[in-house]
Amino acid sequence: MKRFWLLFSQAVTVLLAAYFVVATLKPQWLRQKPGTGSIALFEAPAAASGVTAPGSLAQAARTAAPAVVSINTSRAAERNPQANDPWFRFFFGDRGAEPQGGLGSGVIVSPSGYILTNNHVVEGADSIEVILNDARRTQAKVIGTDPDTDLAILKIELDKLPVIVLGNSDQLQVGDQVLAIGNPFGVGQTVTSGIVSALGRNQLGINTFENFIQTDAAINPGNSGGALVDTNGTLLGINTAIYSRSGGSMGIGFAIPVSTAKTVLEGIVKDGQITRGWIGVEPQDLTPELAETFGVKAKDGVMITGVLQRGPAAQAGIRPGDVVTQVGTAGVHDVTGLLSAVAALPPGKSARFTVQRKDEQVVVEVVPGVRPRPRLQQPQQQQQQQGR
Repeated sequence: MKRFWLLFSQAVTVLLAAYFVVATLKPQWLRQKPGTGSIALFEAPAAASGVTAPGSLAQAARTAAPAVVSINTSRAAERNPQANDPWFRFFFGDRGAEPQGGLGSGVIVSPSGYILTNNHVVEGADSIEVILNDARRTQAKVIGTDPDTDLAILKIELDKLPVIVLGNSDQLQVGDQVLAIGNPFGVGQTVTSGIVSALGRNQLGINTFENFIQTDAAINPGNSGGALVDTNGTLLGINTAIYSRSGGSMGIGFAIPVSTAKTVLEGIVKDGQITRGWIGVEPQDLTPELAETFGVKAKDGVMITGVLQRGPAAQAGIRPGDVVTQVGTAGVHDVTGLLSAVAALPPGKSARFTVQRKDEQVVVEVVPGVRPRPRLQQPQQQQQQQGR
């Protein structure tokens, strides 16, 4: 019996020693194999290819991104007029003129190769290169521009172009989710998200006709001309400008509604230009001080402080001091509203204007002319656009 316990203790000692050696040198030999009592862990299954997680905006980005392009522009630098002066060259050296480059974005809106972008992106450019999301590159030509809305139409000649679907910006509501797609700072196509912060923004001093969508989706230099899309990837606006003290996004960006862009696109492609109505007046928002100065009883409308001689308004009998309260059947409440209403009138076709003159309401028939082409933008306006 004693011998048996001695053998047992020796065997246990050998087994324990072997276990210690294996555990130290080959611990993987002691791990449990799958299906032999392993602990059940709840891990998320791998997502199927093309399936988006709940709340993801990936599908909208995949839908819209291929139709958003990068735009590189170049412009020959102007030579200093004093460059040939020997004294100028003595003090400043022989400085050669260097070409200037610009950066922006655009959106393909037609299989024919039409691209919507901002006028300030391509203005003054000698060469325009368009880079597609699939890395194809080609030169573009300007079909037409509309500085009043800061829009431009380009055209490229390529096959199998991705095209964005135009949405309905008139149905937008504050709080709707949106994506901004473009090429900020030239880092490559970038998608940012946010919401519609406000609608109908105007009097910003950026364009003549302003009806901006405001968004907090990050927009930076290089995003100008890019797409603002909804959660389905349809186009709602053309990113145009930002409010910034640093040059980068501060959560206040502005986009031109697609309804405006569509009108400009169709007008330029069909007629080569945008034709707007014009009556030749100098309007100003009505204030109690102005009303008192001109002795007008009106409390709402737009004050006419100047009338161009022999212009359409003058010929119709509109005078300085009149307050325009209606164009057709639509009420007019501010200068922006009057400009938009007049611009929408077909030139050469009589339109009814309701004005308040002193304490009398007068109805006049005005035959609008064609709005003159705008002058070049002022430097202050160019600085506000931040997109180039």
